[in-house]
This record gives sequence, structure tokens and C-alpha cells, in this order.
Amino acid sequence: MDYFRSMLVQLLTWEARIVLSRRKPKIIAITGSVGKTSGKDAIYAALSDAYSVRRSEKSYNSEFGVPLTVLGLENAWRDPWRWILNVVRGLVLIFSRSPYPEWLILEVGADRPGDISRIARWLRPDIAVITGVPEIPAHVEYFDSPDQLAREKRELARYVKHGGKLVLNGDDSRMVQLCADFRGMTLKYGLEASNDFRADDIEIAYEEKKPTGMRFRLERRADLPTLAAAVLPIAIRGALGRPRVYAALAALAVGEAAGVDQISVGRALESWEPPPGRMRILPGVNGSVIIDDTYNSSPVAALAALDTLKALKCKRRIALLGDMLELGRYASEAHRNVGRRAAKVVDLLWTVGFRSRASGEAALDEKMSESDIREYEQTESRRAGEELRALLKPGDVVLVKGSQSMRMEKAVQELLAEPSRAGELLVRQDSEWKKR
Repeated sequence: MDYFRSMLVQLLTWEARIVLSRRKPKIIAITGSVGKTSGKDAIYAALSDAYSVRRSEKSYNSEFGVPLTVLGLENAWRDPWRWILNVVRGLVLIFSRSPYPEWLILEVGADRPGDISRIARWLRPDIAVITGVPEIPAHVEYFDSPDQLAREKRELARYVKHGGKLVLNGDDSRMVQLCADFRGMTLKYGLEASNDFRADDIEIAYEEKKPTGMRFRLERRADLPTLAAAVLPIAIRGALGRPRVYAALAALAVGEAAGVDQISVGRALESWEPPPGRMRILPGVNGSVIIDDTYNSSPVAALAALDTLKALKCKRRIALLGDMLELGRYASEAHRNVGRRAAKVVDLLWTVGFRSRASGEAALDEKMSESDIREYEQTESRRAGEELRALLKPGDVVLVKGSQSMRMEKAVQELLAEPSRAGELLVRQDSEWKKR
């Protein structure tokens, strides 16, 4: 099986390289430990009206996922015959004259040292986007330290084509320092005054006392070469949190680099459909509101989600949190940090998984009442949702979050006002995931 996998990767990569050489699309590659997928989707929205664009589906960011996106093929999962068919289709594409996208937007992930450089050296992006690497990032398990992971992410910038651009989260001081050699080709975005694209006056938007999205004012550095408004109001609907603001800022910066005017990007972001499971606002039972953040979880993302929950106007704040995975030796302290923050924010804290017990223990240490904390086993996300459903009241807001394998979307399905819409609204609703 390992031999088959290795040969498959080599074949798909070979085909993808030939297709790139023949079709010559512009390439935007995005990496980072937080915000890759939301950033990718925002960039796609920003460019789609101006260009023919293809993006990575879901999180196709691996040695398999990147070639599959280049070739326009689907994941065949564990079916060897479908993989063989994919290889055949890739060969057909090489000789085909069918239309091909002008731009590709590709996620590039890193589970182990060398992953990014191995892909970036043949991908050679025109624009690289690095969304940032927090103090305790996701996927750090197989790296010696967060610094080593940050250096791996930096590898993407090394392979940008001559004359290309690096779009960088300027609020990540470590990454800014690591990328200092690329200063002349860098556009920075963030909340701090030193950024080229900066969000100010960030606020949550409401309709009928329920949250509907985010608003902020874009302040753009006045001496950038493209003519555009220096200040622009931006509205994004359907999801909450500063990570969504960061994604919008990344899209605005990429739009600048790709030659799309800021007003057009701002309009596109107004209709940007929030991806399932990423701080998405959903109607819950009994007049409650669900903040569905079940796509994945990491320490910095969990803390940011709790901060967003704290900022909401509501009656009760409830957090249903599953384990954060792939943290290695950082797992215990990361979960305790989340518990300490939750104790200062929520009225009820329910956890799923044995790692998250540390969150409950930390909340107890912060004087949260034991009666307001409940724990469930790793396979009991649906049961947790069923039991929480009976307690929800009008005005309650429930944050649901956890790593992919925790399957916290099963809890969200139990909390939805319209559970029959789960296939439309939630992550991991395809048949392959439902078999797991």
C-alpha cells in the first residue's frame, strides 16, 4: 500500500507539473497554521468576478490534494480503481484543449518537516499567502518546536516567482521577522497600524437582536501603487470572529496584488458565503443561536472563538468544546488555557474527549461552579448535543468547536432548529465521512 501511495503521488505530481507548464495559470498558494481555508475562500470570492478561478476543494492541501486541484480531480479515498481513473483523466487533461482556469488558489499544508518545500519547489506561486503561526499551532506534533513549524511555513515564500508577491499576516511578529528578507515583495495585513491593509472599528452586526456577521473599516496604505480608496467600509455576513476579518483582509491584499480594485473586492466579500463549520451563524432550537466552528480546532482558534462569544449580546453563553488534536506535548497546557478562558466567558461549559477534561479542571480552578461543567467521552458528541438541546432557551448562544476527528458537527445537528438541513449547513456530510 505504501508503494502504491508513493507511485500515485509521483504520477499525479508529474501530471500536475506538465499541466502547469502547458496551461501557465497564475498561482496563489496559501499556508499557515490558522485561517488557510477561510482565507482561500475569501480570496476566491475576491477574484471570481474578474477572472476564471479554481480553488482547492475543502482542505486539499497535501501531496495528494495540491495535484488533485491542479488537475481538477476528486479525492478517490480508498478506492484504487478510482485512483487509477484519476491518473488516466490527468493524462487526458495534458493533451486536452478544454478551457482551464486563469488563476489557481491552492492551500499548502505541513504535517512534517519538508512538506511545504517539497510542493512549493514545483508549484512556484505568483502570490504566496502566509496567514500566521501562533505560539502553540496546530499540526506541531511532528516538529521539534513551533519555531521549526514557522520556518517550514516560510519555505513557501522562498519559491515565489520573480516579480511575485508575498501577502503576510503582519500581526504575526515572528513570521514578519522570519520573512524580513522578502520585505520588498511583501504586502502586510492585520489590525496593527504598521500593516498595508488594516481593519479598524471592528464590530458585530445584529438584526432583531441576533448576530448576523461582522463590519469593519479598511484602512489602506495611501502610497500603494494601485489607485483605490484609502478608507473603505467592509461588511461580511453569516459568520463571526476576528479570523474572518483576517481572511477578508488577506483577500483585499491579494486583490491588490492581482490587479482587482478594492471596491470590487469589498462588494464581493459582502456576498462571500461562509464555509460550513467556521464560526458560522446557524439558527438553533427554541430561539437559540449556534456558532458552528466544528471544522477544526487549535489553541489560538479556540481562544479567539471564546473571545467572540464573550463579545456577543445574549442571555446565556454556552461552550461545547471537543478535544484539540495533533498538539503533542503541548496538549495538556493548551486545553487548560482554553478552560481558564472559558471560565471567564461562559455560563455553561460542556466538553467532549479525555483531553478536554483538562479544560474542565482548569475552569474549576478558576471558581466556575461544578454544576455548570459537564464532560462526555470522545465518541459522545451526538449525545452531548441531544442533552444540551433540551436546555436551550431563547437568547442563548452556543459555541461548538473541536478538531475534525471529534466529529462535533454531530452535536450541532442535534441543536439545529431545522436538522433536516444538516447536509446543506454542516461540515463532513458526504458519504465517505458518514461511514466513519
